[in-house]
Amino acid sequence: MLLCMICYSCFSVNYSTTGANFPTEAKTASVQYFENQARNQEAGLNQRVTDNLKDYIQANTPLVLINGTGDVDFEGAITGFEVRPAAIVSGDEAAKNRFTITIKVKFTCDVKPDLNFESSFSRYEDYDANTDFETAKATYTDDILKLLIEDIFNKAFVNW
Repeated sequence: MLLCMICYSCFSVNYSTTGANFPTEAKTASVQYFENQARNQEAGLNQRVTDNLKDYIQANTPLVLINGTGDVDFEGAITGFEVRPAAIVSGDEAAKNRFTITIKVKFTCDVKPDLNFESSFSRYEDYDANTDFETAKATYTDDILKLLIEDIFNKAFVNW
């Protein structure tokens, strides 16, 4: 039995399903309310970004979310919410439009300051120009936000 305990303590392995590699000293996380500073304002988008990031952290880390400032802290703003032509055909006519959301994030890690960063993340979806923006927005906003949250998480915890 003593031999088993020694082997277990010497050869224990930690598994991660997300590939996350965050400091073990960090026990708490916080996500500050993301302001919507985009020229085109989408009602409720800032709350969705904030809540989605909190949910993703809770689902993929053992960190405890707290109000205030945690051992790791996310803050930022939505800086872009726009549609632009992506593929021009004859003249000034667009065949495709590009719907883009951009989020600026400041990540602070109190226990390992060398992991701190401040970056902008941007994702888009192209859609047929015959589709109106309200339909495209309803169709693609959740998909774009999911990709953005994964990008932010990966930059903070997977160090890509």
